[in-house]
Amino acid sequence: MRYQKPIKNNWLPNYNKISKLEQLILRSNLLGKDLKITNFGGGNTSSKIILKDPIDKKNKEILFVKGSGGDLGSIKKDGFASLYMEKLIHLKKIYKGFNFEDEMVGYYPMCTFNNNPRAASIDTPLHAYVPFPEVDHTHPDSVIALATMKNGRDILKKVYQNKIGWLNWQRPGFDLGLKMEKLIKKKNNINGIVLGHHGLFTWGFTSAECYKNSIDIIKKAQVYLNSSIKKYSFGKPTYQKKSSPEFERKLISIIRGNLSIENSKILHLNKSTTTLEFVNSQNLNKVASIGTSCPDHFLRTKRLPLILPSLSNLLKNEKKLNDVIVNHLSKYKAAYTKYYKRNKNKNSPNLRDPYPVIILIPEYGMMSFAKNKSTARIASEFFVNAINVMKGAEGISKYTGLTEKEAFRIEYWELEEAKLKRMPPEKELAGKVALITGAAGGIGSATALKFLQEGCCVVLTDIDKKSLQQTHAKFAARFGEDVVTSIKMDVTNENDVKHAVNQSIELFGGIDVLVANAGFASAALFENTSSKLWDKNMEVLSKGCFLISREVYQTMMNQNKGGSIIFISSKNSLNASKGASAYSVAKSSLLHLSRSIALEGASFKIRSNVVNPDAVIQNSKIWSGDWKKQRADGNKIPITKIEEFYKNRSLLKVSILPEDIAEGVYFFASSKSIKSTGNILNVDGGNITSFTR
Repeated sequence: MRYQKPIKNNWLPNYNKISKLEQLILRSNLLGKDLKITNFGGGNTSSKIILKDPIDKKNKEILFVKGSGGDLGSIKKDGFASLYMEKLIHLKKIYKGFNFEDEMVGYYPMCTFNNNPRAASIDTPLHAYVPFPEVDHTHPDSVIALATMKNGRDILKKVYQNKIGWLNWQRPGFDLGLKMEKLIKKKNNINGIVLGHHGLFTWGFTSAECYKNSIDIIKKAQVYLNSSIKKYSFGKPTYQKKSSPEFERKLISIIRGNLSIENSKILHLNKSTTTLEFVNSQNLNKVASIGTSCPDHFLRTKRLPLILPSLSNLLKNEKKLNDVIVNHLSKYKAAYTKYYKRNKNKNSPNLRDPYPVIILIPEYGMMSFAKNKSTARIASEFFVNAINVMKGAEGISKYTGLTEKEAFRIEYWELEEAKLKRMPPEKELAGKVALITGAAGGIGSATALKFLQEGCCVVLTDIDKKSLQQTHAKFAARFGEDVVTSIKMDVTNENDVKHAVNQSIELFGGIDVLVANAGFASAALFENTSSKLWDKNMEVLSKGCFLISREVYQTMMNQNKGGSIIFISSKNSLNASKGASAYSVAKSSLLHLSRSIALEGASFKIRSNVVNPDAVIQNSKIWSGDWKKQRADGNKIPITKIEEFYKNRSLLKVSILPEDIAEGVYFFASSKSIKSTGNILNVDGGNITSFTR
């Protein structure tokens, strides 16, 4: 049974022609883009480059090393810290010993070359004191599998014939850098060092040599594991994969709702072959309870996941399902709190969110939850790395983890806490998911932009496939693929509506905000209004809002964490326009639909409100069609004067823009309106005919 497909050396001869710094960037990207080599944000690379000092114009050796918070897979020049090697070497003279490790970090900014604003990471001395110009530090699954085996040091000798050095687990820092330097000078025949339970360091005189060295060492571990691993690393399967989409969605909603009582969270679902092998295995509880090993994991996934029992027998018993989940979450929270209290000291940061990040569910897979989608996804990727490490170790020997005390020291490291405190404050809609209908139009697109700017995950839906794809691409390029998705949907088609809601649950975990915006406009004198036109207005504007709000409402009930439903109606819902009876009647129905939802939803903390725009002409798909001419004819004005007419009709003499409506919608989606339901907000520049009282 193969453990992993061996990696390849992707260095090309023409790469040697570019500058040393460009080679470092390229080498970093090659290593970082393969999660089998190093996880997101993990590992670091460096190069010692001779450059002219900007002050004394003399050549100086400068260490370029991946800075704090960067990712190798996407790093560019600005992701590297740059420091004078001469100053870093002088730091050895003021180092007072192991008990003063952390204070050395304060000296790194004083070694900065050329006012580089990128902060140096805790791993800086591990690169500085390796006596080679090029250094790689990676977290390969295969190598860490060897490094976490009960007899890992002996197996490394066997695999690498003493060409690899070994250092027992130690938290990264100044002392570890000095120990690496000492070991390399003592054993000048080694071409790499494995750090117990942590990762791999390799080096070379050139980027090509360093990269080749990294690839060769990782590949050798993969080949060994492929040839030696047991068929069932985690024991024989106890469960089989099950597919019950409706049950899974209910399961997701219940778990997310209970996890989001204090902080709303976003889901990432993983049902990969690797994950299913682990969660369905005989030794799941035994192995998972040992905890992860690589230090990056404690910050991303916590030391331990939550393992739920098999839940398939509760397919038709929602109350029992909820009780089981609540019970396990409560036990995890209590256990995590005790873990914190057992290990904290007077300098420890405060207790963080005590709920699980990773949840393992036999038969169904793995769920990860975090404040935003990318963090949830990355946590999932990290735990897949952890599974691969456990699989390799258990398949050959026995997997071992760090002690609880040491895991806590990493998770609640004061330096990591300082890094967290430097992060920007949370945005208003962080942890929330919004579904917007008619999202490719002016109001829908402006609302999506506002929500994304405020940290929300957004599901764009529209019947216009081409415009929807263009809108999606624009937002994905700006905000990233993680936070936005698009689904072609006809609001009058019940199957389309159910599909869109189901996809939202599977991708993000649920829906917290619905913006029912899809619509069209029509005009006809009452005596000329056909039944076909009447029915179309009722189908799209009234029934369409009913279908999507009912489906989302049911999801919000399952989540049991409240929610906000916002209908985009019209000035016409309060004051009918001549020649638009079908449109006016259909729009007015939304007022009572919203009020009905507000009445029934209050006990579930589901709020429902209406925003009434008037004459939003710019970027409007509605006003680019026949409606503009019909309104011009109805008001007996030239079509070129239509915007000026509506502007002057308002009390404030202003044009109403899509962004203005988005602000009103955002108000009802945010905590600022948490005590408002059943309300109407007119955004029309002041139209006396549509005053609500």
